[in-house]
Amino acid sequence: MRFLLYNIRYGAGIGTDFHFPLPYSGYIKPSVEHLERITNFILSVKPDIVGLVEVDAGSFRSGKRSQPAALAEALGHFQVYHSKYANQWLAQRFPLLKNQGNAFLTSKEIRKQQFHYFRNGVKRLVIEMELEELTVMLVHLSLKFRHRHYQLWELFSLVKQIQKPLILAGDFNALRGTREVQLFLAATGLQSANVENLPTYPSWAPRRQLDFVLHSPEIRIRKFGIPDIKLSDHLPVVCDFEIQRRAASDK
Repeated sequence: MRFLLYNIRYGAGIGTDFHFPLPYSGYIKPSVEHLERITNFILSVKPDIVGLVEVDAGSFRSGKRSQPAALAEALGHFQVYHSKYANQWLAQRFPLLKNQGNAFLTSKEIRKQQFHYFRNGVKRLVIEMELEELTVMLVHLSLKFRHRHYQLWELFSLVKQIQKPLILAGDFNALRGTREVQLFLAATGLQSANVENLPTYPSWAPRRQLDFVLHSPEIRIRKFGIPDIKLSDHLPVVCDFEIQRRAASDK
């Protein structure tokens, strides 16, 4: 199977146009045309599962149409979407912010979906999607180091409850380097698909590995790549994998 992880920055794009006429004004500009470019790229990858970070579920900038729904329709996939902000947060009252979230797209049958929220940080959402052969989780961790530390502890508890082979992916915002996740990997037994720790951010001059695809030992990564696609401030991550069957004596 092929998995694609991509923080698409709400389809806001990059470059000088993103900051014209004011810094970061791209976040409130129409994104429909740029989303078409992102859609064409994702179609070219032909993924079985897509983890999307920073998607717009239908604000004015996306023309009132859900980006994950539009992408799912183009791919012929099922979708799982949820707002990144917990219901009690004031962000849910603002037209732009309340439509910001993360999503999964997949061509596989979805057996179950769950949404968890961390206790700390602004970016709190964890999407858990169960398929026939594996479970996939998607996160976008906090920009604050202390909050990320607490979130990883809560994530450890969620991971230990998973019974199937697992892929845990997302934007970890590991601004202090990959050492931030080393204890988490040791505690959970998960492994990074990016064994060379290749950077994913910023897309125009990558220096940091912020986007991670972690997996349980039953999953074997056959191919890993970071396409040089500058449609967002993050580079996409693509990996092909297979699930190794346990021997009867191991069950």
